[in-house]
Amino acid sequence: MRSSAKPAAMIIAAGLTLAAGAAAAQDALGHAVNWQTGFQAATTEVADRTHGVHSVLLVIITIITLFVVALLGYTCFRFSAKNNPEPRRFTHNTLVEVVWTIVPVIILAVIAGPSIRLLYFQEEIPPADITIKGVGHQWNWEYTYPLADDQEINFTSIMLEKDEAEAEDLPWLLATSDPLVVPVGKVVRLQLTASTVIHAWTVPSFGVKMDAVPGRLNETWFRPDVVGTFYGQCSELCGKDHSFMPIMVKVVPQEEYDAWVAENLAALDGGDQPTRLAEAR
Repeated sequence: MRSSAKPAAMIIAAGLTLAAGAAAAQDALGHAVNWQTGFQAATTEVADRTHGVHSVLLVIITIITLFVVALLGYTCFRFSAKNNPEPRRFTHNTLVEVVWTIVPVIILAVIAGPSIRLLYFQEEIPPADITIKGVGHQWNWEYTYPLADDQEINFTSIMLEKDEAEAEDLPWLLATSDPLVVPVGKVVRLQLTASTVIHAWTVPSFGVKMDAVPGRLNETWFRPDVVGTFYGQCSELCGKDHSFMPIMVKVVPQEEYDAWVAENLAALDGGDQPTRLAEAR
């Protein structure tokens, strides 16, 4: 028994080690990694609250699953032909029917509370420090930063080729030519639309997923609390290059963000339009 249990324990330990290592790597990289079993690390309050609701639901559904499995096991044993040769003849049980009606209502009420609070928190956009407009094209994202004095920063963000990403030590299929740049600790209001077909702007670390629909303007928000680079992808099937439409967001200190804005404005004032258009992939 010991010899057979030892390899199993080693396999379990190795699996836990890989999972822990994957989680640590993901925390550092801002994107999913191999062997990852949980969410990406939350870097906004929205994501943190979403993970909290998920944890509550996980406990509830685990208890329900164990109860149902135990009930099925008891029923199969107690009312088998061997243990119950003379079947009982009844059509209903009032107490059981009342219980299986009231208990699910209570469970749904418990779930509804945190879910509704999270929904309202996601939908109510606080006063924004920065507003960014994103337009989904086939297959890239165009961003516009409206600034004072009718100025704006505008650029198109497209996926880097494999050799370009490797040269900059960035993850291929996630890295982009011009990332979205936002300051840490600031509320970012993101307005989304699309030019041709529906896209979805999704960054798991921020807990943000919003459709970009042609002819409509959807809004969402996030306030990143961690400096770093975070990745996402279009999450709505939008054509043949849907999987080559990544999102890359650099969260930087306020001073670095101000310098980035000043650099782009200087390029604009100098006649070097900061719009970076690229061929659709």
